[in-house]
Amino acid sequence: MITKKDLLKWLREIDLKLNTDITLIAVGGTAMTLLGLKSSTIDVDFCMDSSHAKLFTSLIKGTDWKVDIFIDGYIFSEQLPKDYADLSQTIPHQYVHLTLKILSPEDIIITKAARYNERDEEDIETLAKTGKVDKLLLVQRFRKVKETYAGKKEDYEYHFDLILKRHFNHIGKHA
Repeated sequence: MITKKDLLKWLREIDLKLNTDITLIAVGGTAMTLLGLKSSTIDVDFCMDSSHAKLFTSLIKGTDWKVDIFIDGYIFSEQLPKDYADLSQTIPHQYVHLTLKILSPEDIIITKAARYNERDEEDIETLAKTGKVDKLLLVQRFRKVKETYAGKKEDYEYHFDLILKRHFNHIGKHA
């Protein structure tokens, strides 16, 4: 398991190897761990601009952890709206070349809705309990992402309805 301390140390080591600025946006369990909402994650998930992906990938070769890099807001089978990076929270740090951000709570939920397994449900419940999820924004973002969803839309809609019912006391079809 990978703790917040492990992640930040690993990123410091990568930062020392960089000679250009890169923004990393933590998604999934990595985001939850960096927010302090989970004690650890089983893998590392970042989204980044396509122009830096090759460089970053070369710097993480040999890492013992499973690292997933998502490009330009396309996470799993979902394409997040173009403003996903602007809505992401910047994490204060002492890196020279890395800017570390965390996907917004609404976008974390949206990306977990496609798979929506037991681990995803726990993460969504944790996010819901923080009181920092804007339900209206969540529904608006789901509607946008649903239009570009690459998987089976009926399953995605069903999962989202379950999320609304179980975690946000909302009854209704996709809000």
